[in-house]
Amino acid sequence: MIIFNYIVVCLVFGTTFLAIKVGMDAAAPPFFSAGTRFLVAGLVLYLLMVLRKKASFTLFLRKEMLLSGIGLTFGTFACLYWGEQYISSGIAAVLSATGPLIILVLQAVLLKQKGGPLSVIGVLVGLAGVALLVLPSITVSTGKWWVIGCLVVLLGEVFYSAGALYSKWVTELLSEVSPIALNSAQMIYGGALLLLLSALTEQVEIGNMLRPAALGSLLYLIVFGSMIGHSLFYWLVAKTNPVFPSTWLYVSPLIALTIGALFYGESVNWVSVAGGVTIIVGTILTNLDNLKPLRAYPSKVTKNERNPC
Repeated sequence: MIIFNYIVVCLVFGTTFLAIKVGMDAAAPPFFSAGTRFLVAGLVLYLLMVLRKKASFTLFLRKEMLLSGIGLTFGTFACLYWGEQYISSGIAAVLSATGPLIILVLQAVLLKQKGGPLSVIGVLVGLAGVALLVLPSITVSTGKWWVIGCLVVLLGEVFYSAGALYSKWVTELLSEVSPIALNSAQMIYGGALLLLLSALTEQVEIGNMLRPAALGSLLYLIVFGSMIGHSLFYWLVAKTNPVFPSTWLYVSPLIALTIGALFYGESVNWVSVAGGVTIIVGTILTNLDNLKPLRAYPSKVTKNERNPC
């Protein structure tokens, strides 16, 4: 059951990038689409947690939920959705895999936490992967908006990395609160801010949102991308450890590149694949110390698989 759910998480998170791209190509406004997705998903999950008596509405009075929502949802997905108007879903997925590299840099710069030699090498390898992915394409008739789209997605990962570091502190501060409740609360705040940004910057055409591609994209992202995907992720954290489920970051970008090419006609060449693999290798090297707990994982899997539910 654990391995099956892990595969589902990798597939779901790997397909969300293409689902976003489908919505953007159907002329769905990026900020409105992202805001609706996270506000609806967050509200449904939070109400379920309240009904199960695992959360209370007083959680929304805490500023930590607002600040987490700004980093993890608002900044991250405003940039991702906007950027995917101009770049392929596969490229967006690979660039999003730089999050752990940026976290290490922020830890060193802001928190004065120096990484080991392998972490430094991992960052350099990851940066080389980004260069390999982006620079050759600049010379092949991509246009300035392609480059800007890539840079904006990377900016979103800066928001994500800052939010991830902050949310780690929040989960320790509010250790008695369910992680799903914390995540859904920050999604509600992030979704509301995205809708506010949409109201200030976008003109929403209801007809565009009701197009089958746009509506299907939105429903898929709400149900599978946000509700099922995140719930299974936290189920895996509870059944195994915080490290194992996070390894989806090393799998999903390649899934996104593959399905984008197979089902949406996105162009993929050997340079893109090499850049993607290099970024993932750099990410693994950067997090090698954090991956060490997986050595003890098989025995824990055996224990959990006896009573997976």
